[in-house]
Amino acid sequence: MFNFLPEAVRRGIDDARRADQRRAGRLSIQIDDQVHRILALWDNGLALDASHRAPLRGLVDIFDGPRHLYQCLLVTSREEDGQRIYDFKWIAHVSETRPLDFAQQEETPLLLPYH
Repeated sequence: MFNFLPEAVRRGIDDARRADQRRAGRLSIQIDDQVHRILALWDNGLALDASHRAPLRGLVDIFDGPRHLYQCLLVTSREEDGQRIYDFKWIAHVSETRPLDFAQQEETPLLLPYH
C-alpha cells in the first residue's frame, strides 16, 4: 500500500504504528521481574516488540494490568515486521477463585431449620 513512499517515511510510519500499539495495550508478560508488553494476542499465539532481548521460551504469565489472566507455554518464535511472533503449546485461563473438591449445589439454603 505504501510502496510509492520513500523508505525513511515507511520506517517512520511503522515506528509510529508500533509506538501506538505499545501505548494502547495493557496486556503484558511477566517473567521473574521483567515485564514485556504484548502488541497482539490471538487464540494460538501473541506478538511482542522484536527489539527486546533474546527470544522467550517456556512458561509465562499474561496479565491485563494487575489482573492475572493466563498461564501459557511459549514454544516457537519468528520475526515479522518488527514484531516477534510466539506460538502457544498450551494456554490456560487463571481462575480468580479457588478450585472446589466437591460439587456445589445451585440453591444452597442459608440456614437449615432447627428441630
